[in-house]
Amino acid sequence: MKKLILGLTILSSIIMNAQTQIIAHRGYWQTNPPTTENSLKALENAQKLKIYGAEFDVRMTKDGVLVINHDEHHGKMEVSETDFKTLEKLKLSNGEKFPTLKDYLKQGKKDSSLKLIVEIKPAKMPELENEIVKKTIQTIKELKLGSQSEFISFSLNVCKEIKKVEPKFKVQYLEGNLSPQQIKAEGLDGIDYHYSVFEKNPTWISEANALGLITNSWTVNDIEVYKKLKEQGLKFVTTNVPDQLK
Repeated sequence: MKKLILGLTILSSIIMNAQTQIIAHRGYWQTNPPTTENSLKALENAQKLKIYGAEFDVRMTKDGVLVINHDEHHGKMEVSETDFKTLEKLKLSNGEKFPTLKDYLKQGKKDSSLKLIVEIKPAKMPELENEIVKKTIQTIKELKLGSQSEFISFSLNVCKEIKKVEPKFKVQYLEGNLSPQQIKAEGLDGIDYHYSVFEKNPTWISEANALGLITNSWTVNDIEVYKKLKEQGLKFVTTNVPDQLK
């Protein structure tokens, strides 16, 4: 009996570890030599790692161009208040041109095994968010990348709008203020919360898994934190050090 229990424990551990997959946060950019987050090179690096996916951030310029940029500003220019032609004059720190969503997706299409985790950033008004959602989904469909793309956002409105426009797309909420039961009731597919949220709510991972929700955590760069989340049954982890957690 003891051998059976030990065997089941080992098997359970193997299965649990296998289920926790790696997503590169803003691509794999902490390389040697380092490159720039949210750059095409960072995405290419993630593709070479053969991990589950690469996350990136979508914003819209004043003239309606969808671009890849985490912060509200590109240099000193506010993305939402500046035309693309002005923004693209400032290159990324690695020398690349300021990437559009289409640029990024075209690079992503070169490796169909890597999921594209699309984070749509909150905008100043719900109407703007809805426009960004519509344009983002349209671009993804034009490039035939629907099956390769998954979506996340801190904006509940964005998450719900994605499900309204395309119910089949997987959508996870980032803010961390809703329980798994509330996420299920909202019709979303999962939770993608900072690991501190799971530390404060230690039953949420198991509850979400039991509800059939996706469970993910950001930005996990500490191996010990990663191990604890895996032990709780976390399915995905988003990290700046995908090579170390792989």
